[in-house]
Amino acid sequence: MIDNPARGGVAELSAAESAALQVEIRQLAIQRDAVILAHNYELPELQDIADYVGDSLGLSRQAAASEASVIAFCGVHFMAETASILSPKKRVLIPDLEAGCSLADSINPQQLRDWKARYPGAKVVMYVNTSAEVKGLTDYCCTSSNAVSVVEHIWAEHGPDTEILFGPDIWLGAFVARSTGLDADPARRGRFHIWDGECHVHAGIRPTDITAMRAEHPDAEFLIHPECGCSTQAMEYVAAGDIESDGVHMLSTSGMLQHVESNPNGSYIVATETGMMYPLQMAAPQANLIEANRMAFCKYMKMITLPKLRDCLRDLSGEVKVDPELAARARLPIERMVAIG
Repeated sequence: MIDNPARGGVAELSAAESAALQVEIRQLAIQRDAVILAHNYELPELQDIADYVGDSLGLSRQAAASEASVIAFCGVHFMAETASILSPKKRVLIPDLEAGCSLADSINPQQLRDWKARYPGAKVVMYVNTSAEVKGLTDYCCTSSNAVSVVEHIWAEHGPDTEILFGPDIWLGAFVARSTGLDADPARRGRFHIWDGECHVHAGIRPTDITAMRAEHPDAEFLIHPECGCSTQAMEYVAAGDIESDGVHMLSTSGMLQHVESNPNGSYIVATETGMMYPLQMAAPQANLIEANRMAFCKYMKMITLPKLRDCLRDLSGEVKVDPELAARARLPIERMVAIG
């Protein structure tokens, strides 16, 4: 049967089918010397079988730290690429090579080359949700949680008038511009250029959705996951004053889990991809968790299933390997991002 729309049309397996597949997958993982990673937005049954669950960068770090020789990455393609960049000697597999990302696809290498040509000397800051080729043309990567710090670091290191090309998320770019005071400084604002890209999921989360949910649940706190591209539009709405800021919390994955665990009987509106509701529910079963938009699910994340993971491990299929020369170029902006924190 279809569990709910947030499964992206993927039929729910019976308990017996799921249990049998999980046993088979665990046996294959041992045989293949594999570690299984699952993003927070993956289907619940994949989160249950995974060795680690988390955000894309955190999982790539787990991949690098693991002693396993095979990484089975239940996420989207750019995440598997990032794991390959950070773990060049390991075999990185993704159960479905077609699992892409609309945000990563919103800028390609040629578009970035053309953009850079228009602004010679500009520093390029790209969200980590981008392809390896785009990272290879980038000066600094960033996450939603450290984008402001990365931009401020560039100004501190290279001067306050340094021209910056920021992408590909238009909402995160707007949030950075507002948070750093650029909106009040037209001269410098003209040297901060934002790419017109977005995630198809967060594009559907509107102020009216959030306002309506908060009106229905006036006692609920409003949680935004700052490392989720799908939350950056909501972050900008709060910064712009379109959403009342009282009771709003910008929290990382661990911070969100800790916040809910600290008050497990509380009520929370969660503005991010709906897959995050599952780990929160597991952490605090009694909490009242409310999606800001029930249809804010990533169809690409839901392409990964237990049968595909089983096949991937059985056949060692879906390998993602970044060319060593490209990986070396792409690793530099990632390392700069990590160093800034």
